[in-house]
Amino acid sequence: MAKESLTITDNRTGKLYEIPINYGTIHSTDLRQIKVHDDDFGMMTYDPAFMNTASCKSTITFIDGDKGILRYRGYPIEQLAEHSTYLEVAYLLLNGELPNGTQLAVWEKDITAHTFIHENVKKLMEGFRYDAHPMGMFISTVAALSTFYPEANKIFDAPTRQKQILRLLGKVPTIAAFSYRHIKGMPYVYPNDNLSFIENFLTMMYSIGSPNFKPEPVFERALNILFILHADHEQNCSTSAMRNIGSSQVDPYSAIAGAAAALYGPLHGGANEAVIRMLDHIDDIKKVPEFIAKVKNGEGRLMGFGHRVYKNYDPRAKVIKKLAYDVFEVTGKNPKLEIALELERIALEDDYFVKRKLYPNVDFYSGLIYQAMNFPMEFFPVLFAIPRTAGWISHWQELLMDPDQKIARPRQIYLGKEARDYVPISKRK
Repeated sequence: MAKESLTITDNRTGKLYEIPINYGTIHSTDLRQIKVHDDDFGMMTYDPAFMNTASCKSTITFIDGDKGILRYRGYPIEQLAEHSTYLEVAYLLLNGELPNGTQLAVWEKDITAHTFIHENVKKLMEGFRYDAHPMGMFISTVAALSTFYPEANKIFDAPTRQKQILRLLGKVPTIAAFSYRHIKGMPYVYPNDNLSFIENFLTMMYSIGSPNFKPEPVFERALNILFILHADHEQNCSTSAMRNIGSSQVDPYSAIAGAAAALYGPLHGGANEAVIRMLDHIDDIKKVPEFIAKVKNGEGRLMGFGHRVYKNYDPRAKVIKKLAYDVFEVTGKNPKLEIALELERIALEDDYFVKRKLYPNVDFYSGLIYQAMNFPMEFFPVLFAIPRTAGWISHWQELLMDPDQKIARPRQIYLGKEARDYVPISKRK
């Protein structure tokens, strides 16, 4: 029977080393025994951007990028998107199992009880400039919550930790909606305990002077599905940031703010905005072949195609593409959709893109849907942060319970100057 180990020959010394293999990986510290001299630090791996390094063990989300598979706690994303609600999925991510009817009712009630924010938090938000970016407001306000709930630093006290989880899930959509109203110069609309999670959020966003405001049901369903699809995605940039910050044992509000800051970047939460800008740049379906030719010549990028993990069709993109048609049935077809469909058709048939495994990802159609629902582009990353909060705190909680985890502290390869003596300023050239 084959042995679960790796034999390494160090050609510098001729020594052989046997490294155990567990779960298809070797432990990086096992490489430290590989030395030329006894006083050497030992072998390290160099892996910028963590292209091939596992930083944790997790039971939350499974991705097989080659096969285009995404599962939350074992459940296929397609089934959850079709049958579930966002809060039900949030419960699944945090607790490992889908809730029964009683558990879900209590869960929804507990989260609804925490949708209101302190009036001083509202005043803090009112202090931002009229043109403040909503994501900047979101990050700052979530971070400020740690000052309102100082007990949140008791992260290993289970009841206290659970209360912060409920607060975050409840207050994040309120903060998001208030940031939208702020940039629009509109009065803030308080939460309504009698509404569902998604209905409440849309009401806080769009209600104008009417107690009888009712969101479009298709929009409500679409946003529920989009929130499910964005709830978690394994060890992405912002989730890794959440785990790194959380490893210092800081309160969850500060860690969430750091994760949201990572999401703010154009390579992460701003990707669907880049797709919209690309479609605006193309402007006409007749110009698609010309644009594709420029991309193949290295004169531009096909935004919304390709993914660090998926080397197949992103399973979330398949769900979203169908969802786009449902939304456009209500809003009328966006001319950009025709451009997007033509881009997709050509890219899926052209050897240049097929060989590179460049398939549509979740960002390719999500921006079109958000735009059709009247969300401004600068609000797109906030719409990403609301559902991803469930994933972030699930990973944060898992990190706290993992005995293998310590404070994050990567190594470096130092390429700077050797030791040298200080030179007084009068003698420097």
